[in-house]
Amino acid sequence: MTVALTLADIAQITGGEVRGDESVTVTRVAAMDTAGEGDITFLTNAKYAKHLAESQASAVMLKAAEAELCSTNAIVVADPYIAYAKVAQALDTSPAPASSIAPSAVIATDAVLGQDVCIGANAVIESGVELGDGVVIGANCFVGKGAKLGAHTKLWSNVSIYHDVVIGEHCLVQANTVIGSDGFGYANEKGEWVKIPQVGTVRIGNRVEIGSCTSIDRGALDDTVIEDNVILDNQLQIAHNVHIGYGTAMAGGTVVAGSTKIGKYCQIGGAAVINGHIEIVDGVVITGMAMVMRSITDKGLYSSGIPLQTNKEWRKTAARVHRIDDMNKRLKSLEKTLTQQQD
Repeated sequence: MTVALTLADIAQITGGEVRGDESVTVTRVAAMDTAGEGDITFLTNAKYAKHLAESQASAVMLKAAEAELCSTNAIVVADPYIAYAKVAQALDTSPAPASSIAPSAVIATDAVLGQDVCIGANAVIESGVELGDGVVIGANCFVGKGAKLGAHTKLWSNVSIYHDVVIGEHCLVQANTVIGSDGFGYANEKGEWVKIPQVGTVRIGNRVEIGSCTSIDRGALDDTVIEDNVILDNQLQIAHNVHIGYGTAMAGGTVVAGSTKIGKYCQIGGAAVINGHIEIVDGVVITGMAMVMRSITDKGLYSSGIPLQTNKEWRKTAARVHRIDDMNKRLKSLEKTLTQQQD
């Protein structure tokens, strides 16, 4: 199925202004260098404005400052990237995870299903589950006892939602993600591991999106909490009792240890490692591959790790790192000698 929008439609969606023929129809968003007739593209960086004259797109979304350079129809918007996101949503034809209730789905007799719920093949919905209006459950999903999913939330295939997990409205969970599995809680008795039952749960707010193959552990005593409007990438590990604040974004491969609190509107780069039992304040940006060992109490940009070097350079750097303690002792000795001489 193809969705077609006129430029007048797009102007309404984006809050922009059409400069050109507003009856022109587009069916796809494309990159500027590959866009052709029937496509709409966008310009987010002024340094690429020189390519506007060559664009074969039916229309371009851009800022007013670059509009005069455009050789085709233009839609002037405040933020072309936001406009691109909204138009891409409007033109999106991705299929739903399920379109009906499959005969092979196993649904407990006391599960409560809202209106227009869809459940894919071989999915299991256990006792006490509540699914809000418009919830879509993909094939082979498991929703455990007492779990609650808010209206219009979607699970792609093979997602596992453990017992008593609560997920809000308009959430999206990609394939193979696990929410509510046991946190990593054990005591050691003379070399033998004694499992600690994880009796908390996971509470997820509204408009949260979670990537594929991500694991979010249930709390040990209290709950693991993810607030509204959070976006989590693929292959994250969120440990027990972690609390993630409103509007935070975390890129793929990040690991967050237990009982850490991350504030609102934080941005955490891919493959970051965050220690447990610490707190990160609102508005912190952590670059990729960073290792966060202590609480962050001031808003700002933080980085760690060693940038890529040739192997020869890296070996020298590593050798110097191993000598830091000795160098520090020698420096302190020199400082002490200088102080004595000055006295």
